[in-house]
Amino acid sequence: MLTSLAIRDVVLIERLDLSLGAGLTVLTGETGAGKSILLDSLGLALGQRAEAGMVRSGQAQASVAACFHLPPEHPARLLLTEQGIGAEDELVLRRVVQADGRSRAFANDEPVGVTLLKRLGALLVEVQGQHDQVGLADPATHASLLDAFGGLESRRGKVAEAFRGWRAADRALREAQEAIAQAQRDEEWLRHAVEELSLLAPVEGEEDALAAERQTMQQGERRAEAVASALSELQPRDRRGSTGPAAALRAAARALERLPAPNEEATPILAALGQAQDALAEAEGLLERLTSELGPDPRRLEQVEERLFALRAASRKHAVAVVELPGLLQDLSARLAALDAGAERAAALEAAATAARDAYVREAQALTAARSTAAGRLEKAVAGELAPLKLERARLHIALEPREERAWAADGQDRVTFLVSTNPGQKPGQLEKIASGGELSRLMLALKVVLARGSPVPTLVFDEVDSGIGGATAAAVGERLARVAERLQVLVVTHSPQVAARGAQHWRVAKGVRGDRAETRVEALDPAARREELARMLAGETVTEAARAAADSLLR
Repeated sequence: MLTSLAIRDVVLIERLDLSLGAGLTVLTGETGAGKSILLDSLGLALGQRAEAGMVRSGQAQASVAACFHLPPEHPARLLLTEQGIGAEDELVLRRVVQADGRSRAFANDEPVGVTLLKRLGALLVEVQGQHDQVGLADPATHASLLDAFGGLESRRGKVAEAFRGWRAADRALREAQEAIAQAQRDEEWLRHAVEELSLLAPVEGEEDALAAERQTMQQGERRAEAVASALSELQPRDRRGSTGPAAALRAAARALERLPAPNEEATPILAALGQAQDALAEAEGLLERLTSELGPDPRRLEQVEERLFALRAASRKHAVAVVELPGLLQDLSARLAALDAGAERAAALEAAATAARDAYVREAQALTAARSTAAGRLEKAVAGELAPLKLERARLHIALEPREERAWAADGQDRVTFLVSTNPGQKPGQLEKIASGGELSRLMLALKVVLARGSPVPTLVFDEVDSGIGGATAAAVGERLARVAERLQVLVVTHSPQVAARGAQHWRVAKGVRGDRAETRVEALDPAARREELARMLAGETVTEAARAAADSLLR
């Protein structure tokens, strides 16, 4: 509900802070005192149009902040969450209007657009006034209000669920048909691509494995070349074996052996040459063995490179990474399979979509039948409220019109509209077009009395709902406002003492002069001040004891 309203520099209001409670709050005061300024200020915070004329003379800007308490399941919380704004137990809607007419809007101190502010306001406050009707006057709300009155929320939920199932089945059918049509257009290319990729048979992770193997084999080839080069340096360079290090060692040994005996100096040299020959032979053997171990399989390297090049060529052709080729083959194969089995699958999906539509139609028709019954009860219930409100000739008519199939929705197959006729024989029409301002406000009140239990909006504002009536009719209006206020927070601007006496809170709006400027003030009345205000409303300028006694009677 609305818990407080802070107004700064709006028209004749310099500074005003109001705290509101549950139940019925009445605002009274003489004509021209500024009651409409309060409603206009609240309207600013709810996203209504801002005008430069609302800024108090001589000030740079005006501002209004409306604070609301939000129950845990209130739809405003979901809307705030969708917009990335913290949804807490308290919501503050604030509007700042510059002297040039430009305005800024805030929700919990987060800058927001006026459109969002208006959406939030529509979830929080409903205004019923002489010239400004929102809420019940909007046909978009009528179906949900009728369903709430009839206790049809569960049935409506089944309709919504069936509608979602139908839409999902229909979407699956359309997607399958589009896929089949696309596949048929590309059938020749599709079959060639699947055949080509199937022959290639790409494997996930294959490119990395092949590249690593190729690098290893190339490195092994370079090592083998180095070993072979070393071995060639040790081995003879001609067929007779007359060159090379081994031949040189043998030749050196033979030369020393030809020295005359005794040749003690040559002995250690010959021994060293023998050791060198042995070491050389051992090195040669080791190199030969290493050569046989390191020698790469040239065919394998060629195979690896051919495979790698083939995979990369396919990736370029299909404009995907090599790693995506297995998935591409799977997708193309699925499309080809869909083409081959398309007719059978489409038939199954079509049958499923038809069954889902039939299920929706059954649930929607059951909802329509239940709505028809609830509409009769609602018309009768509202009729019982009209006579005491001096609307005994008025009648509420609830029209259920079937929609075209393309307009079927989650809320059913029919369009629910509240219509009214104010005189016998008059053709029913839309609420705001048939009734006058006062009649419309009282019609809305009658509806609210009956629909209060299912109202999605927690705060109602009635602006002079008692216009043009008095006596018993005004008393009936006050009694019904009090009944609505048992379930909802209600604010009413009134000139009727019978209505004002029903309030749980009573504010008096008065215009005064401070310095050389007019100023609107609002004060909460205690029991004694309230008695005097009611007596003034009854008697006029001169308050008599009889008027005070009548005020006491009303308060009792």
